[in-house]
Amino acid sequence: MSKLIRIIAALPKFSCALNLDKEGKIPMKATLSIVGLMAITLSACSQQRQDSENSGQQPAAVADGKSGKLSGTIRIDGSSTVYPITEAVAEEFQKQHNKVRVTVGVSGTGGGMKKFCTGQLEITGASRPIKGKEIKKCAEQGIEFIEVPVAYDGIAVVLHKENNWAQNLTVADLKKIWEPEAQDKIKTWNQVRAEWPNKPLNLFGPGIDSGTYDYFTKAIVGTEHASRGDFTSSEDDNVIVQGVSTDVNGLGFFGFAYYKENVAKLGVAAISSDGAPGVKPSIKTVADGTYKPLSRPIFVYITKKAAARPDVQAFMKFYLAEQGRKLVEEVGYIGLPNSVNAAALKRFDAQRTGSIFEGGSKVGARLEEMLAK
Repeated sequence: MSKLIRIIAALPKFSCALNLDKEGKIPMKATLSIVGLMAITLSACSQQRQDSENSGQQPAAVADGKSGKLSGTIRIDGSSTVYPITEAVAEEFQKQHNKVRVTVGVSGTGGGMKKFCTGQLEITGASRPIKGKEIKKCAEQGIEFIEVPVAYDGIAVVLHKENNWAQNLTVADLKKIWEPEAQDKIKTWNQVRAEWPNKPLNLFGPGIDSGTYDYFTKAIVGTEHASRGDFTSSEDDNVIVQGVSTDVNGLGFFGFAYYKENVAKLGVAAISSDGAPGVKPSIKTVADGTYKPLSRPIFVYITKKAAARPDVQAFMKFYLAEQGRKLVEEVGYIGLPNSVNAAALKRFDAQRTGSIFEGGSKVGARLEEMLAK
């Protein structure tokens, strides 16, 4: 019976004083009452767990006062561009905090934002800043968010290895190819430039929920989310790699890190902007902004509510600390300058909500300037 007493004392939301008899035992009349109370308490606990599951909420994170160990579940989704960084960070973080479960999915920047602004996620990755309509949706749901840049990335315009005519492209060339008016009109390479071959122009690109698609259309066409629709699209960048690498007439675009992974299979175009010589994407040209207009920062967004939890705080500080910054570069992205990373960490620590981009991509904007405002 002493074991029963210890179990009862440990039950949540249950406390009582027991009067023992002279031999230190529970009187028989009290036994049935205790067992009944146990059944009620256990039933309440079971109902509490069921209510939590039905509400879609994760159990609150805790820090074990005795061991100092964190526990909890962190749900992350969003950009396929940001995914490799977050996945690598999550894997290393869980090695140090094995009671924290971090799940990382890929539904595109737009898909992640839809979940984020309806309370289904604590963190979402984004390869462009949050849009005005997404800010409004979050506000309608009472969701405040913290915007944290985590790396720089370029958008690589990729070609088949045997393409020897389009290795230098201007922004005007790309606009002519991708603008909405090009649909059913610009079908061959020589319709872009007369000196190019009369061969089919086969296009590949990210899906329309992709932040990479949004940024590319804003930078090249001039209007976010505006392009021709007759191209092979996929949220899986490997589909684009496969398409372009097996089609000599193929042209596509996606994040620079994916090009680096597949440099043996693909060619990449130099991009000329404002009459300047063409520049190919590289760690150096993306970092210093000379690969324009297709260099951009990438982000994670965290709900303010989640950011108050010990497990999420530890995860984001790990992400922005030296361990996380090394992983950014290991998976092929460009780490933030020290000053920008420090400002991003300060922004998270201060729980500063909202977006510095005021609801949309700003082509050519540098974080150094934006975070200083």
